[in-house]
Amino acid sequence: MRLFKTVAGLRCELARVRQQGDTVGFVPTMGALHAGHDCLIERAIAETDCTVVSIFVNPLQFEPGSDFERYPRDLVADCCHCEHLGARIIFAPEAGELYGNNADGFGCEAGGATRNPTRVLPPPEMLRVLCAPYRPGHFEGVADAVIRLLNIVQPDTAYFGEKDAQQLAIVRLLASDLKVPVDIRSVETVREPSGLACSSRNRYLTSGQRAAAAAIAYSLNKACHAFGAGERNSNVLASLVKRELATVPELRVEYVELVHPQTLAPLAEIADRGLLATAVYLGDTRLIDNVLLRQRRPVVAIDGPAGAGKSTVTRRVASKLGLLHLDTGAMYRAVTWLVLETGVALDDEARVVETIAPAAIELVPAATPDEPARTYINGKDVTEAIRTTHVTQHVSQVSALPAVRRMLVARQQRYGDRGGIVAEGRDIGTHVFPDAELKIFLTASLPERARRRARDLEQQGRAPVDLAQLEGEIARRDDYDRSRAVAPLTKADDAIELLTDNLSLVAVVDRIAQLYRQHLVPPSSSEQRSHRYRE
Repeated sequence: MRLFKTVAGLRCELARVRQQGDTVGFVPTMGALHAGHDCLIERAIAETDCTVVSIFVNPLQFEPGSDFERYPRDLVADCCHCEHLGARIIFAPEAGELYGNNADGFGCEAGGATRNPTRVLPPPEMLRVLCAPYRPGHFEGVADAVIRLLNIVQPDTAYFGEKDAQQLAIVRLLASDLKVPVDIRSVETVREPSGLACSSRNRYLTSGQRAAAAAIAYSLNKACHAFGAGERNSNVLASLVKRELATVPELRVEYVELVHPQTLAPLAEIADRGLLATAVYLGDTRLIDNVLLRQRRPVVAIDGPAGAGKSTVTRRVASKLGLLHLDTGAMYRAVTWLVLETGVALDDEARVVETIAPAAIELVPAATPDEPARTYINGKDVTEAIRTTHVTQHVSQVSALPAVRRMLVARQQRYGDRGGIVAEGRDIGTHVFPDAELKIFLTASLPERARRRARDLEQQGRAPVDLAQLEGEIARRDDYDRSRAVAPLTKADDAIELLTDNLSLVAVVDRIAQLYRQHLVPPSSSEQRSHRYRE
């Protein structure tokens, strides 16, 4: 692990990293690392080649009279912690290194920085809710520091915790508006055994206060249960949280609000999803927490290594449960077909994106589980056309373009917002649908996958192959899939691993259907599978 305190030193090292073809993951922190940070760093390590962790206690996000001076700082301990986890680079700049010696009009005095109106600012409407009215200047400071750090590190992917939901929404919007070429990924809130959300400020709490703080998560869970029972009214849900918090005298509630998780617009009723968030004080310590309430049919995400039978199982599960098989491969094939039809050069990323961006892709469930979903692009049925040799030869080149992948992942996630889908892939449960209601990691032993592959080849009329040779090929494919820069194969922490050795296809499908019915609300029988799913 290497520690850098200057922008010049960091950029020089990252230039060397990129020359090797390595991808860069970035985790911005203010130090005082805890289990929540661990998950962010571990996710970055799993999904990228080189993980950069910044440790910067940003003076611009501390309002006057706040805890800037007493905020916990231990750079040596934090560096040792990062090294133990496997991070390759620590960036720990002083304020002047990030902002200059007031050259840009940024004073960096503790908790009362001079703020230049020309710097990066969040939209005003995002500062009228949740924490912002109670912490004037905080998110302006957060936004400016994070955008500066993203421009300095220039990572492929940056990781943020869902506990800081307002920060996450603001950073996502600004990165998109400013066209910062980074994939912003959120990581689920990590909690202590009591349910208390992990936070650097938890170390301020006494043992008695920690016990009292458990009521925060408990109160949000009560609202979750009410939502699950059909309650959609903002006032009712917020009142449930407030009443529960009021039973603990040590807690002083600052706010309980329901907003849209992306725009932060206040919600009177939940149409599809809402972020229910609260901030409370325990003594002088301010704690925040939230829960995402989502009204959608479930999403089933099936990951697993090559040869585990994901595609066949996914089609059968979708058919059995009356859900849409979200054929992500067909989506990539469809846009490849469109690019080839228009004659755009496949290596001209800007023109490729310009061609794909306005295209409408539709998936229609097939009549039988043995058939792929019918695929339409701009109203044209291309189900057969996208499986020609010509498209197959070029789909990898198109799907390897980062902008194409970002665009199609966003489209897939819009399907996920509506729910009612089964999808498979290397990172479906870890990246595309990290909030899927059911995640399955479908796998089989190496010899079993080799036997299945040999059987498939034999059914295709191919000459018999050596099983040992097939095992070696599959093992090499596994290594490649786990280490690839884009969409690496990783098992989500909350995925259920299903080993399919000695199980028939019917048994595997039945087991997943059983898990679905055990843990999820089944789809309404009144919904028709002939419905056409549009973007």
